[in-house]
Amino acid sequence: MAMTETQLSLNADEDRPLKPAMLRGWRRKCPNCGAGPLLSGYLKVRDACPVCGEALHHHRADDGPAYLTILIVGHLMAPTLLYAFTKFRPDPLVLGTIFTVGTVGLSLWLLPRLKGVIVGIQWAKRMHGFGRAPVAE
Repeated sequence: MAMTETQLSLNADEDRPLKPAMLRGWRRKCPNCGAGPLLSGYLKVRDACPVCGEALHHHRADDGPAYLTILIVGHLMAPTLLYAFTKFRPDPLVLGTIFTVGTVGLSLWLLPRLKGVIVGIQWAKRMHGFGRAPVAE
């Protein structure tokens, strides 16, 4: 589905809504169309969307998703750990094992979703090259 130069220039002037782009990123879908997969692996962002052709290689998520994951997991697990320890008084080995598995599992689940959110924000705000017109071939 190729777009003409006129359509591309019209699209460059339109606002890109932030919330839908973030939600599409959370679902690990292309922030432009919401249909194509954003990631080609666990955390590898595709160079372009296979459905709409939107260039995605501009993203600069870097360490942002990891920092957000640590922030969220830490704020969820720390009070839960304190509550479980004071309320149930389990054996420390059991408590450590359960919370280690929970922390790792939640981190692995959140990390690609938060990466998609950050790429969606960058796309919606036209950051890091997402706002430039494509180069004519």
